[in-house]
Amino acid sequence: MQKQFLSAILIIIATSVFAQKTPLTNDQYFKNNFKGIINPLPQSITWLDDATFVMTKNGTKIMVDAKSGKEGPVPQGFEMPKQTAPEAAYTKGNDLFIKLNGAELQLTNDETKEVNPTMSPDNNYVAYTKNNDLYSLEISTKKENRLTNDGSDVILNGYASWVYMEEILGRSSQYRAFWWSPDSKQIAFFRSNDANVPAYIITDAPGQHGVVDKTRYPKVGDPNPEVKVGMVSPNGGEIVWADFNEKNDQYFGLPYWKPDGKTLLVQWMNRLQNELNIFEVNPITGKKTEFLKETQKTWISLDDEGKRITFLNNGKGFIYRSDASGYEQLYHYDMTGKLINAITTGKYTVTDINFVDEKNSLIYFSARKENTARKDLYVVNFNGKKLQRLTFGEYNHATISLSPSANYFTTTYNNATTPSKITLVSNKGKIIKDLGDTKGEALEKTEIAKTELLRVMSDDSLYSLPMKITWPTNMVPGKKYPVLISIYGGPNAGTVMDTWSLSGTQQWYAKEGLIQVAMDHRASGHFGKEGVNYMYHNLGYWEIKDYSTIVKWLVANGQADPSKICITGFSYGGYMSCYALTYGADVFTHGMAGGSVIDWTLYDSHYTERFMGTPSNNAEGYKTSSVLTHANKYKGMLQIVHGIADENVHLQNSIQLTSKLQDLKKDFEYMTYSGGRHGWGGNKGLHFQNLKTKFIYQYLLEKAVPKEMLK
Repeated sequence: MQKQFLSAILIIIATSVFAQKTPLTNDQYFKNNFKGIINPLPQSITWLDDATFVMTKNGTKIMVDAKSGKEGPVPQGFEMPKQTAPEAAYTKGNDLFIKLNGAELQLTNDETKEVNPTMSPDNNYVAYTKNNDLYSLEISTKKENRLTNDGSDVILNGYASWVYMEEILGRSSQYRAFWWSPDSKQIAFFRSNDANVPAYIITDAPGQHGVVDKTRYPKVGDPNPEVKVGMVSPNGGEIVWADFNEKNDQYFGLPYWKPDGKTLLVQWMNRLQNELNIFEVNPITGKKTEFLKETQKTWISLDDEGKRITFLNNGKGFIYRSDASGYEQLYHYDMTGKLINAITTGKYTVTDINFVDEKNSLIYFSARKENTARKDLYVVNFNGKKLQRLTFGEYNHATISLSPSANYFTTTYNNATTPSKITLVSNKGKIIKDLGDTKGEALEKTEIAKTELLRVMSDDSLYSLPMKITWPTNMVPGKKYPVLISIYGGPNAGTVMDTWSLSGTQQWYAKEGLIQVAMDHRASGHFGKEGVNYMYHNLGYWEIKDYSTIVKWLVANGQADPSKICITGFSYGGYMSCYALTYGADVFTHGMAGGSVIDWTLYDSHYTERFMGTPSNNAEGYKTSSVLTHANKYKGMLQIVHGIADENVHLQNSIQLTSKLQDLKKDFEYMTYSGGRHGWGGNKGLHFQNLKTKFIYQYLLEKAVPKEMLK
């Protein structure tokens, strides 16, 4: 009785203290105006030399001595060093222009648009594609050289086929598939033959007759583009083709010119994607020799950012990144492709190479080592010895700015309960000075819902699964609260990091009584390739198993209402939401799914086969991973949304699911957006936001939507 009385007194005191805090206003909820609660950090840190930098604080430039941390005004008459950006080529309308010595110069005047104009390293040429042929233009003479002559709707020279853009070269390539040599003497390019790639037809409804869009899109098991690797002079002439057979079932990754421009390193991969060969190709003869080889039991991911190989400036070797050990690590190779030594080892993931100090044989890198939900900066010798953590505390050090010789750095850091700060640190890890803190004076006096990072042990006790959660404001002991889970869920695509977040929508839903959760499974990247390998030939299963474990913990320990467990996501997250409402229907009760893959036979070859193989070698995996297989288990409420013109995840997916649910006489919500690709904006984007808001209020909060919440 005495303990109960004491507990009641403590609850009353805590509630009284919390009640004294100032509630947020509508201006804060709906306009994210948190001035005084959260303040801006210093911006635009520019290192002048290895001991001095300039930062902008409250609109004023301040000079900082890195050794002492002393701040002072920028001297009168001081001018910031001018950034020497390379000359830029661009298009206006259908024509090509260049900024030359600050003046705009028009280079072409014709009816055909130049695509992806790219300057040569020496700024003497521009390369681009037109009508799927590769061109170069000599700037001094404006002479245009047509480098290929067979471009068509199925022959693409220097312009990527859809699956190469989406899955291999990356969306940031904007379909560019050509690369200048460092000495500007050669252009390497891909020639894609899409003739045998099936065309997927998309129809939409605008106007009297609608529109038709055709994309060469290889689905699982389909023929892929036949790709040749060519090299040609910007002045034209004979094309040298690398010694590969384009008829082979294969992929080519992002090529690397060696720094001297004398040879091209070509990443080659088999269709199963478990063997990577890097070949050294002679641009004069096209002859190839094996340079480096890697195999794995599951798959190897091609990089689309050029981070696999980092050449050393001394010309004596390079740093290679690989997850073959089970975790992404760094390795030192010589220029012949021979391994010298492993630089990093262990069960942690290297995320970035921040700086290579060749003079002192040191590598500064970022990694998720101390905590899988945080990044830290480290330094290690080339030989792998004397590894040292340079950042500090239990924070996520997301942004690092190193001085030119890495004697000092600034770090911008935070965690789920600590707003962002920026601090100056020496390369020995010594904190020199705090430069800024976003925490405003009003934060402690304002009613802010608690956000924290928690861990839940997996059912098999192998992995401590991370969850970032925002609790409802003023939770009442014993009361059950609805749960809103936002996920993506794909292989090595985790979203949970130990970071500070504050938004009006987050705080509004906390006030309304929602438990808001982001969670990651064992294959999300937190546990390296070792964890991701669980998904091999088995998409869907481990995600739902681990997500269900976390939800059950929330029900048992977090006052979650088991009758209101809502999961929402887009693309792969849409797949997870649909799979949760079918395969995982005993745990998940509501879902909002956008742009969803429903059956993996309907998605593209390169992405899907990397993880799933093909139906011929993994028939059971394709069956069990399909939402359609488990549709008869559906018993909650699912909102299905898709863009009609989605060229990535085709509307076909959602149509097949809705058809199946109709045949099973199941209830669901369905919305399509005309003109919507894999995402959409404008008023349709606002309509989509409102659609989800209404779903949350109807099924989770069970009350009318406040007018302020509708866009």
